[in-house]
Amino acid sequence: MIQVTFFKNKENELNGFHFIGHAEYGIAGEDVVCAGVSALVFNTVNCIEYMTEDTFTLDTDEKTGRFEFHITSSISHDTAVLLQSLSIGVQGISNDYGTDFVKIHFKEV
Repeated sequence: MIQVTFFKNKENELNGFHFIGHAEYGIAGEDVVCAGVSALVFNTVNCIEYMTEDTFTLDTDEKTGRFEFHITSSISHDTAVLLQSLSIGVQGISNDYGTDFVKIHFKEV
């Protein structure tokens, strides 16, 4: 199962996320749930990096499926939209395939 935690600040803005695990919906290399979540995560981070001036930390571990991302600057409008889009996309995958494969939590930090 992919465990997802989205971090929010006191203003209720998303400012980071932590993903860990593998969906195990299908065999490795053919798992559409893992592929969908991965595509959303990588696209979000790439867009924030190339389309905004916001700064962030990123820590990953391919073996465990860990992907941790935190905004370290103030959050621009574009980054806020991209993080919200990621949240909506991952929630859609969880709704479609079930919480046995993708479980989402929100945490204020």
